[in-house]
Amino acid sequence: MQITKDSAVEFHYTLTEGSEQIESSKNGEPLNYLHGQEGMLPGLEEALDGKSAGDKFSVTLEPKDSYGEYQEGLIQRIPIKHLQGLGNNKVWKPGMTAIVESNQGRHQVSIVKVGRFNADCDLNHPFAGKTLTFDVEVINVRAATAEELSHGHVHGAGGCGHDH
Repeated sequence: MQITKDSAVEFHYTLTEGSEQIESSKNGEPLNYLHGQEGMLPGLEEALDGKSAGDKFSVTLEPKDSYGEYQEGLIQRIPIKHLQGLGNNKVWKPGMTAIVESNQGRHQVSIVKVGRFNADCDLNHPFAGKTLTFDVEVINVRAATAEELSHGHVHGAGGCGHDH
């Protein structure tokens, strides 16, 4: 089956900038998304269109097709209690990435400076302004269920795990 609008797609990826590997899904679960529902980077979704399970390819995306250009002046002071994603680390440090919930949804921010109660955070996505190469392996393609389409995301084996 080829990837078309409303396909549920699973794929593994390795992300590099130049020769530096930034992240990879190879040692974990594949990424999944609904094709054509704006849940994926536009340039990556365009490259996946028409592919089938087993296909492997690389695509290099300019900032405009991925996380956008880096914008100066997007530093904001955020109360530390609002930063998520510390994991097993004890304290926030400059250079770390945090998740912040806002009325526009979840955002990744980079910690610039940490004070006692607040952290200065760069609101640019950590990959903003970077030309990125995705090495992709399509694992599975299937038609999305009506429930997945109504929720706007793919459900795992145990359902979707959120209340309705």
